[in-house]
Amino acid sequence: MAGNSIGKKFKLTNWGESHGKALGVIIDGCPPLLELKEKDIQKELDRRRPGQNRISTPRKEADKVEILSGVFEGKTTGAPISLIIYNKNQKNKDYKELKNLYRPGHADFTYEKKYEIRDPFGGGRSSARITAGNVAGGAIAKKILLEKKGVEILAYVKQIKDIKTPVDSISITKRKIEKTPIRCPDKNTADKMMDFIEKVAAEGDSVGGIIECVIKNVPPGLGEPIFHKLNADLAHAMMSINAARGIEFGKGFDTINYLGSELNDSYIIKGGKIVTETNHTGGILGGISTGMDIVFRVVFKPTPTIKKEQYTVNKNSEPVTFQGKGRHDPCVLPRAVPIVEAMAAIILCDHYLSE
Repeated sequence: MAGNSIGKKFKLTNWGESHGKALGVIIDGCPPLLELKEKDIQKELDRRRPGQNRISTPRKEADKVEILSGVFEGKTTGAPISLIIYNKNQKNKDYKELKNLYRPGHADFTYEKKYEIRDPFGGGRSSARITAGNVAGGAIAKKILLEKKGVEILAYVKQIKDIKTPVDSISITKRKIEKTPIRCPDKNTADKMMDFIEKVAAEGDSVGGIIECVIKNVPPGLGEPIFHKLNADLAHAMMSINAARGIEFGKGFDTINYLGSELNDSYIIKGGKIVTETNHTGGILGGISTGMDIVFRVVFKPTPTIKKEQYTVNKNSEPVTFQGKGRHDPCVLPRAVPIVEAMAAIILCDHYLSE
């Protein structure tokens, strides 16, 4: 199975399945002498782990990470870093009846057509459970970027269905984001989102939304045109996240409502530096960072596993009905926030180390 690695200089390879014994990542290219402990990684995994609140899957996984290699006496050696997270709370019986049918909205049919075999327990390799490894690897990338360049990566839930926060990207802080269980920095909006998700979940359904990510203190000049543009690599990384269905930078699709004279970011001198007066492009021009904040948004679809009755077919091409079982989030966005940040960090770190 190809397609399990991302990055060139800072390369992450993801392994494991949803209900397998363990999952994790191997990171090649981490610079030596970076102070690194398991607690540096664990704090990010704790933000992604299941069972956090009343709108999260009740699956109980501590997601405790272990460093197997690449670190000696608390510092990276420059050798590959291997991280492992053991699965402790599998319930394969919840998925046995799904072995012979194809769930709507899932990758059951496509995986089987591609490989002629699939792991039905929790979706196996196609499960969002495997993103735990990416978050672990992203924690290391975040640490490199923050310590070497002061780069801060902040993602938050901007919209759930038609409930949208009035907060803009400039005013957000990590404290504001983490203050609400849904990771929306505006409490009034967060309360509305939580109430709506609970209502949808009680009806056996699910809902999607939009996560916005802001990357601060990005140095100008990151990016490698033509086919490794910074925005292209970020888009690649974001679209690798389960349930992601689209991405836009800066003004994004709203640019159709502007004239060129209104949209162009004019250069000015500020604090002795060349910057742009506005940031409609989202901090990237020609595939290269401008030095302004990088701003993008990712849209996520509703969780495909729902408790309402649905129609599908089985392996014998017979029409059947089924209802989703198991433990699933009615909305993936709160737990996807650290995943978005991690994937952004991996790409930024890869470009930074490739300079």
